[in-house]
Amino acid sequence: MTVRHFLTLQDLTSDELHALLRRAIELKRMRTEGILHEPLRGRVLAMIFEKASTRTRVSFEAGMAQLGGSAMFLSPGDTQLERGEPIEDTARVLSRMVDAVMIRTFGHDVLERFAAVSDVPIINGLSDRHHPCQLLADMQTYLEHRGSIQGRTVAWIGDGNNMCNSYIDAAMQFDFQLRIACPPGFLPEQTLLQQAGDRVQVIHDPLAAAQGADLVVTDVWASMGQEDEQARRREAFRDYCVTAEIMAAAAPDALFMHCLPAHRGEEVAAEVIDGPQSVVWDEAENRLHAQKALLEFLLLGPT
Repeated sequence: MTVRHFLTLQDLTSDELHALLRRAIELKRMRTEGILHEPLRGRVLAMIFEKASTRTRVSFEAGMAQLGGSAMFLSPGDTQLERGEPIEDTARVLSRMVDAVMIRTFGHDVLERFAAVSDVPIINGLSDRHHPCQLLADMQTYLEHRGSIQGRTVAWIGDGNNMCNSYIDAAMQFDFQLRIACPPGFLPEQTLLQQAGDRVQVIHDPLAAAQGADLVVTDVWASMGQEDEQARRREAFRDYCVTAEIMAAAAPDALFMHCLPAHRGEEVAAEVIDGPQSVVWDEAENRLHAQKALLEFLLLGPT
């Protein structure tokens, strides 16, 4: 079987992504009903973390256990990477010992270099450019609450960061309209904007971006590794907090999402994230189910 990697949403076809969401919902139902399902018995996932994590580590580790396999946590100090071993050498060795590798890193090139020589699937658990696993969870959550997102309008409010880049990918793969509201100087990748064409519109006014939107999404203003920019970013993004006023401009049944962790009073008001339109806890849980579907797909092929 040809090795498939998951570095961005564009590594899978639109049909494959939709099938993953359906499978994730099925796996969620099976877990709720207590149905034992262990197709990955004897399989091992190596997890390399250069960035701290709560949801990514727990969801992948629990997911492998629930599928009958196991996962090993490797911090930077646990491997020879920190001591200068070439990424390609580590990738070749790990791919002879484990069945898949999940990497949460800063530079997206680390993932690309791993995937270029690996004999097993490489999964992007987050990089500075993309966060595709979170998008699987977000799309599953919308599907569960509102049905197909095709033809809907999504408003991204905040930094043009890795999550924003992955929402651009999602707009192309799931066929929805994306409005991006971010301050000048904090735009997402231009190449992605060009690829997306008229599916994506950059609007610097957050209230205008949210107008009639079916889903409003945000993220922290300063991601990991940008701590020294917090004061500057707080000033640049001060008008980009998702408030009750922003949500009132959206469609009456609009949902609010945030990949977490959240800073109430900065990128989102407490009354929004803790309010009735927020589905952030379902979204967080769905990291588990969506990634279980992804692991099945990459290791066993389509179900």
